[in-house]
Amino acid sequence: MTENAARYREFKMPDVGEGLTEAEILKWYVKPGDTVTDGQVVCEVETAKAAVELPIPYDGVVQKLHFEEGVTVDVGTAIITVDVAPDSGYAPFAEAAEAAEAASAAPAEPAEDEAPKGRQPVLVGYGVSEASTKRRPRKGVSVPEQAPADALRAVQTELNGQAPAPARPLAKPPVRKLAKDLGIDLATVVPTGPDGIVTREDVHAAAAPVAEPAPVSRETTPAPAAAVQASDARETRIPVKGVRKATAQAMVGSAFTAPHVTEFVTVDVTRTMKLVEELKSDKDMAGLRVNPLLLIAKALLVAIKRNPDVNASWDEVNQEIVLKHYVNLGIAAATPRGLIVPNIKDAHTKTLPQLAESLGELVSTAREGKTSPAAMSGGTVTITNVGVFGVDTGTPILNPGESAILAVGAIKLQPWVHKGKVKPRQVTTLALSFDHRLVDGELGSKVLADVAAVLEQPKRLITWG
Repeated sequence: MTENAARYREFKMPDVGEGLTEAEILKWYVKPGDTVTDGQVVCEVETAKAAVELPIPYDGVVQKLHFEEGVTVDVGTAIITVDVAPDSGYAPFAEAAEAAEAASAAPAEPAEDEAPKGRQPVLVGYGVSEASTKRRPRKGVSVPEQAPADALRAVQTELNGQAPAPARPLAKPPVRKLAKDLGIDLATVVPTGPDGIVTREDVHAAAAPVAEPAPVSRETTPAPAAAVQASDARETRIPVKGVRKATAQAMVGSAFTAPHVTEFVTVDVTRTMKLVEELKSDKDMAGLRVNPLLLIAKALLVAIKRNPDVNASWDEVNQEIVLKHYVNLGIAAATPRGLIVPNIKDAHTKTLPQLAESLGELVSTAREGKTSPAAMSGGTVTITNVGVFGVDTGTPILNPGESAILAVGAIKLQPWVHKGKVKPRQVTTLALSFDHRLVDGELGSKVLADVAAVLEQPKRLITWG
């Protein structure tokens, strides 16, 4: 058993973000029988923050993929088994896998006549300790080789001469916790996993049998569809998970934690639009993405420089206001997986060409679904451009942990009083939401007014910047 444990290594779902508890397997890049090498990407998973590619930490031959694509897996759960010594010719994998699964699913309490052994810590993604979880049979009782649950029932029957009490349902710790959280008695759940193990899908089905289709064994389950359509086609149910689930939780938390205030200003941006066209032909900006968002971002950075107290966060635990001497500028991006907010690190230090390059990389990476969790952490202030959808403006909700968010509306040709005459001008509406614990009305108004002033007269980028 020890040799098998050393030979067949289980790669477990790691925590690829900041304290995340689960991830969905989006795509497998390998299949059983494939040879893998240390560092090779074997699958892509989606966490609550982003899609991430997972590399395997050792060489070998893939023996088993434990989950299909589309399945959400708890952090710390084995997702792939690799034979790291395929040429040794020792013990077939099937026997080792069955023994390992039975041992992991069986209750971990020690027998009465056996002292509990110390448990060794498990490094997520790098296999398990070689300690056995077998029970020692009672003296004088012969126990044939069989599944742990069957063996226990046989011992009880022989000792007591009567039918034993119902065995404890087989389920892994994360599944037991899920059942407890949902108020589900595992004894009432119909198991569909190997060897009668209760799975997450079984618990969810028991909690909401009408809303979810009846689960089947994970060995034959195809990747779940993005939406479940009712038989009468009058409604469609879409599972809330991944980025959408995280966004919902974050927005609810932000809305009911930080007291939001939103202010608006309508501004003539005709000169800014002319500058955008001039910059597109500037040799220093060749090959870079130049658009109104670039100058709006620069205008906000100038406004923060003039009003640094707006760039802060609220420390609830220590009851402190934390002033940030750097600006990690978030850009809200709509992607096929939902809304994400990656940020440009130290945006305040970048020149206009550098800022344009960073914006271009941020947008292209987000569209490809390759934004990393690190790129979405540590933001201080955010811009959301609702104008690309033809919307005039909105009341944006703060990205959690940030002090302010600027919404930019559609830029439209409108009648405007310019130099005493009504003329057609390029006009937009800006909305600034801020945390009123950190930012009072005066400070918020100054920041919004400064952004508007720069967009109305872009030459202030030189005099103020």
